[in-house]
Amino acid sequence: MALQTAPSLETLPCGFVYLQDIDPTILQEVRYAEFHNFVGRPIPSYNAPVIIATHPVAFALKAVQAELRPFQLTLKVYDAYRPQDASDAFARWAADPNDQLMKAEFYPTVDKKNLFKEGYIATHSSHTRGSAVDLTIVPLPVPPQPTWKPGDPLVDGRLRKGQRFPDNSIDMGTSFDCLSEASHTMNPDFPSEVRANRLLLKTLMEKHGFQGYALEWWHFNLVNEPYPDTYFNFPVE
Repeated sequence: MALQTAPSLETLPCGFVYLQDIDPTILQEVRYAEFHNFVGRPIPSYNAPVIIATHPVAFALKAVQAELRPFQLTLKVYDAYRPQDASDAFARWAADPNDQLMKAEFYPTVDKKNLFKEGYIATHSSHTRGSAVDLTIVPLPVPPQPTWKPGDPLVDGRLRKGQRFPDNSIDMGTSFDCLSEASHTMNPDFPSEVRANRLLLKTLMEKHGFQGYALEWWHFNLVNEPYPDTYFNFPVE
């Protein structure tokens, strides 16, 4: 296992691209550069709200987007490449039992000490290899969406659309990063519309070379990843 570090970059490492340069029509909501995530603050090394990915991931997403656009739908990406510093920060957070700031919304039924054991967080993530992506589907024209701010109420991400914090995604049954059995991709305990929406995303992503993660409807890994043994650590900026 290799760890590649690039502490100061004017350009991205070879093999990586900004998603906006490949397809500027794909929406980006970089949650780990913001406060509205399961930690409740911007994550180290997420220095800008931009999505970075390997070439094959970016071009595969462009192909998925091309299939969605004629139906007045668009992808929205929450995360792709993730620095190892960020994964390390998640590990430190998970080891601190006193920091439960965002539990009510993001992991209401899971003891945070079990997030690794239950498969929701990894010390070495496929994101850090540049070959994973977290995303959803949004209708066009894009509906408005409020910005969550520190101090805003926390609302259980398992609640029905219209009751949980507003997201402009089509109804996927839970909010993004809701660490719960409700987020398991094939969970049958949802109306047919939700199950169809999850299946649409899963089917299109698999058609273009990704494999879904059974515990999280939003997470997909590129099957033929270019750097299967390298964990990168350059900042998102």
